[in-house]
Amino acid sequence: MRSFAAVALFAFATTIAAAPKPLAPDSIAHPNALFLASLSNDGRKQVTFKAAASGTRFFLEERTGVTVYWFDENGGAYRRQTFLRGYSLAKAMKKYAAVR
Repeated sequence: MRSFAAVALFAFATTIAAAPKPLAPDSIAHPNALFLASLSNDGRKQVTFKAAASGTRFFLEERTGVTVYWFDENGGAYRRQTFLRGYSLAKAMKKYAAVR
């Protein structure tokens, strides 16, 4: 009986340890929250995207392509540069790797 309890406890502990952790940050700036809400049309649409930064550019991949932003040092923010329809994140980053 003790061995069964030990096995059950071990199974429970490994299940809890393997449970996915939330990725959401502890806090989020108001403009970022509004942006994310607008992406999902206030929760009416599921959104999946990838993001990466390289050098002075930020890349946001969605199903239809990649939006490329450049960092404006004077404004201290990323500004939209272009949208690359049909591009993947890796392809867009490779395209802008040579452009510094």
